[in-house]
Amino acid sequence: MIARLMNGAGNKFILADVRGRAGVFNLSADSVKAMARAHPFDQLLVLEDSDTSDAFMRIWNSDGDEVGACGNGTRAAAWAMMQETGSDTLSLDTAGGVLLARDAGPMSVSVDMGEPRLDWTEIPLVRPMDTLQLDFAVEKDGVRIEAPGAVSMGNPHAVFFIRDIANFPVTGLGPVVEHAPLFPERVNAGFAQILDARHIRLRVWERGAGITAACGTGACAALVAAHRRGLCERQAMIHADGGDLSVEWRKSDNHVILTGPVEDEGPIELDI
Repeated sequence: MIARLMNGAGNKFILADVRGRAGVFNLSADSVKAMARAHPFDQLLVLEDSDTSDAFMRIWNSDGDEVGACGNGTRAAAWAMMQETGSDTLSLDTAGGVLLARDAGPMSVSVDMGEPRLDWTEIPLVRPMDTLQLDFAVEKDGVRIEAPGAVSMGNPHAVFFIRDIANFPVTGLGPVVEHAPLFPERVNAGFAQILDARHIRLRVWERGAGITAACGTGACAALVAAHRRGLCERQAMIHADGGDLSVEWRKSDNHVILTGPVEDEGPIELDI
């Protein structure tokens, strides 16, 4: 079938639309890994029929695990569907809940990611803990990090605040955090440097994908974790390796809004 290779601020996706096909669309972990070897991506996005939304989107990381949320992937999928339908708004149902998207200008999409989940059971953690500042630390090669904020945006995030992200060993400590026993479903590890009250430099080690050029849910989690500690405003620009993402944690309804660029890199042939 023909799919599309897309990215959101450098976060790379394959988007496959199987709406209208009969039956349930299932993929093995091995088949997803084989696709990732042939066409490197961070997440595989598959659009299926939905009785309640414009589509149901399933998400696989490049290691073959199916996951519940992907902010930049939602923006990419929404952009492709808007191009097809001519609509400037739509809804996408996911395992993490229904997400509402809107056109935000040329090659730009906003997604209402809903409310952040902040209880320890919602992250989840293996034991009760204050998610504002976890009683948790890891160390590798003489570098110690501790006391991250924990946020779920439909997937789990631990956000560490770093003084100098440019020289920080993300690829060394990211996997250690991802597989720490505190997180029974593993965790996305975010490393954030507060530049000022409206600008945050962020790098994310994604569970099941590794270091990525950007992470939409990670950007949302970083803003929420930083604002809860009084480190930034409720709206800030998140500067990722692949581009900039605007995140707002609205006071009016507690929802997090993610806005940023989308790029369509063209069609590819998938054997699925």
